[in-house]
Amino acid sequence: MPNTYTQIHIHVVFAVKNRISLIDKSWKNRLYQYIISIIQNNGHKVLAIGGVSDHIHILFGYRPTESLSQLLQEVKRDSSAWINANQLVRGKFSWQEGFGAFSYSKSQIPTVCNYIETQEGHHKKKTFTEEYIDFLDKFGIEYDKKYIFQPVE
Repeated sequence: MPNTYTQIHIHVVFAVKNRISLIDKSWKNRLYQYIISIIQNNGHKVLAIGGVSDHIHILFGYRPTESLSQLLQEVKRDSSAWINANQLVRGKFSWQEGFGAFSYSKSQIPTVCNYIETQEGHHKKKTFTEEYIDFLDKFGIEYDKKYIFQPVE
C-alpha cells in the first residue's frame, strides 16, 4: 500500500488447547523461530516472543495489509501442523480457539518486550488464567469468564 504509514504494535497471547503444558523447553525455541518466520513472511516485524509450556506471547509491529485474525489463524494453523509433522508431542497438538490482542505505544515497547522475554519468572507467581484476566481488566475489555477458556475435556 503506497503512501500508507503506520506505527501499530500488537501483543498477542494464545494458549495450547485446554491449556495443557505441551510446549517443551527442548523445542520451544525452534517453534518460536518458525512462528517468527510466518509473521515476517507476512510483512510484519516480530519484536519479542516468549511463553511457557501452555501459552505464548508475541509482540510485533503490525502492518495493516491483512486482518489480525487472518494472521493469527495462519500462525496457529501452520505452527500446529509443524509441531504435528515433527511429532513433537504425543497425539495431536492444537492451539485453543481465539486469542488476546493488545496495542501498545512505541514508548512501552521495551517494557512489554522484557515482560514477554521473562515469562518463566512471571508464572512462578501468577497462573496463565490470572495473567490473562489481568490483561483484559487492564485494557477495559468486557468478558464473560465462562467463555475465556475451554474446559479441559
